[in-house]
Amino acid sequence: MSWYLVHTKPRQEQRALDNLFNQGYECWLPRLRVEKVRQRKLVIVDEALFPRYLFIHLPPGINWAPVRSTLGVSTIVRFGGVAARIPPGVLETLREEEARRRESAVVPQFTPGQTVKILTGPFAGVRAVFDMSDGQARALVLIELLQKQARLPVPVAALRAVEPGELDATAEVGS
Repeated sequence: MSWYLVHTKPRQEQRALDNLFNQGYECWLPRLRVEKVRQRKLVIVDEALFPRYLFIHLPPGINWAPVRSTLGVSTIVRFGGVAARIPPGVLETLREEEARRRESAVVPQFTPGQTVKILTGPFAGVRAVFDMSDGQARALVLIELLQKQARLPVPVAALRAVEPGELDATAEVGS
């Protein structure tokens, strides 16, 4: 028996996992606990560590048709036409890391010092620097206001991370 990698349809990792499990296959979907904004509230959710991928444990030479035709499954990851086998040590390491992360803190949506953009309110469109979370649904951000940094409370749902290299057409307040 070996572990293989299944490529799922977009955002259907759990569906594929459930359907494969119901067919009697042993599968594993590594997860990560993260903060997300849902319906304007900050919630903790479990996300796939590798979006669109899950692991399946199968004997060599198996007929892949039932796996490939499972709802939620896109295909089996292959290299040169051969299904990619996952070395056992890799899975053990991933399982240990997943267990360690579950016991530790949740991955925050924003980290101190991260550049964010305010999406709503009087400062909509302004870039800011995330300072810290302030309660469950608010954050404190630093903005440049009249050539001075000011700390501003903002709903977490009103923030979006600015990707490195992203150009912003709007100027900062006070610039």
